[in-house]
Amino acid sequence: MKIYTKGGDKGKTQLLGGINVSKDHARLECYGTLDELNAHIGNIYDQEINDDHKSILIDIQNQLFKLGSCIACVEEGKLTLPNISENNIKTLEKEIDLIDASLPKLNSFILPSGHNIASKCHIARTVCRRAERKLVSLNKENKVNPLHIKYINRLSDYLFMLARYIVFSTGSQEILWQKD
Repeated sequence: MKIYTKGGDKGKTQLLGGINVSKDHARLECYGTLDELNAHIGNIYDQEINDDHKSILIDIQNQLFKLGSCIACVEEGKLTLPNISENNIKTLEKEIDLIDASLPKLNSFILPSGHNIASKCHIARTVCRRAERKLVSLNKENKVNPLHIKYINRLSDYLFMLARYIVFSTGSQEILWQKD
């Protein structure tokens, strides 16, 4: 199979369900941002972090593929696609709570820094927030599964907590926001 089809050479592509749209269509913006997020998650996975976090990150990457395929499909229900479930959200919440219990209480805003891997988590978190905004925008014109927005919202929280965990587990220091 060739990697190039030449089908998109004129700025159009086909969504799942067969509808041709411009490559700047809201659905493409949305699942393109999810793909970008997935690449950042893969970059975090490739760092020196513990296997428990790697396992969660692989699960997240799979969930992002599910979510992207759902967003790319214009005839939801006509194709059988894997989807995000409430259990996927509960998995993230459980991980957030585990990490939170191991960290000192946060009393100030922190700068997105402190350690190379933590900074990668913060970059992924900001892309995740953009993906969330794209989902919310798409939802205004085309109904989006509410679990998709909920999952992405929780994922950004997880990435924030993972960044904090990495800073503390490596003996690094969080850099607090200086108000003045």
